[in-house]
Amino acid sequence: MSPLPRTRLLTYGGLGLPLAFAALPLYVHLAPFYSGVISLSLLGAILLALRFLDAAIDPLIGALFDRFPHPRRLVALSLPLLGLGWMGVFTLPEAWPVAPWLVVPWLVVMLTLTTVGYSLATVVHTSWGARLSSVPHERTRLFAAREGFGLVGVVLAAALPALLAPTLAEGLSRMGWIFFGLLLVFAALTLVATPPMQHGARSPGLRQMLRPLDHPAFARFAPGYLLNGVAAALPATLVIFFIDDVLQLASQSGLFLVIYFLSGALGLPLWVRLAKRIGTLEAWRVSMALSIAAFSGAFWLGAGDLAGYALVCAASGLALGADLALPPALVADMIDADPAPQPGAYYGLMSFFAKLTLALAAGLALPLLDFWGYAPGGGNLFALSATYALLPLVMKLGALAWFWRALPTARPGVVPC
Repeated sequence: MSPLPRTRLLTYGGLGLPLAFAALPLYVHLAPFYSGVISLSLLGAILLALRFLDAAIDPLIGALFDRFPHPRRLVALSLPLLGLGWMGVFTLPEAWPVAPWLVVPWLVVMLTLTTVGYSLATVVHTSWGARLSSVPHERTRLFAAREGFGLVGVVLAAALPALLAPTLAEGLSRMGWIFFGLLLVFAALTLVATPPMQHGARSPGLRQMLRPLDHPAFARFAPGYLLNGVAAALPATLVIFFIDDVLQLASQSGLFLVIYFLSGALGLPLWVRLAKRIGTLEAWRVSMALSIAAFSGAFWLGAGDLAGYALVCAASGLALGADLALPPALVADMIDADPAPQPGAYYGLMSFFAKLTLALAAGLALPLLDFWGYAPGGGNLFALSATYALLPLVMKLGALAWFWRALPTARPGVVPC
């Protein structure tokens, strides 16, 4: 079979840009954005509850997609929820100074709209990509294209707040209409120009939601994927606090995020080629080892260590591309091996696991730091450094050890786990 044309990669992958643009502030900037008006403990509890809800609906969305496999209609349905909700989350209501009790319900309602729209779009988009080709390496290219656009999106989201306003809060508030425009343009590109998916048998309904766990390879994949996800979610939740208080380089936060995600974008083609040469799982394990080596120095950094942290961001960012593109390709291979494949169920569960790690990171790390006496602007900085840098290393080592137990693959890309 001939390789997929680049236009196919571009039209499918384009939607990844606004989705990633939306995700970065939700997972990185949300806590600092609201920390001045909501205590860390309460904020952690809100994020834990809403992210658990967000994670729980993903398998339902996957079952809906398998029952109603019309990606264009479902993605179109998600757009107003995501666009309006996201703009609401990062809009500071003028009533807050006189009615601070409005902050919590406003955040809950807007974040719920955002997460439902985001979940619907991401699960459907990923499942759609898994059914655009039956060739494992071509699917890896599709997912790499999506993540390449996604990394452009996160670079924009990281850089724009500082360019648009002197403070993070004002910059995020001014990004709303930019995000809405990106969402409309790139969603239109994907919805109009991406070809129909290759249909399989329809799922009989919600009963098939957990069916992927009966697949031995997916059941063995899930624990390692969870460990690796927690390792990534903890730094993402705490990075702004670490830059502001440990490094004392708040004005450079955008620069560090740009270095990290730009390195991820530059590394994507390397991981795609390595996966073709040695196998997808093996390439992912190499990226985990690189991430551990790169991030091990972050704990020892202190005030003013701009060059040192920039190197950490560049090296760990290089490994990021593998985390983004290779796991969906692995799961696509598992779907191929399923006698009754239901891609929505697989990617719904995969999205559930990914968001579960984010819920745990926010719901446990923020209250734990509050308990240990850390508060934005000062407090127990040792606790912050340890939670930001050391705990993720333990999790990443656990993930690498888990996947190291996997048997050699029969052919590149196939995962016995």
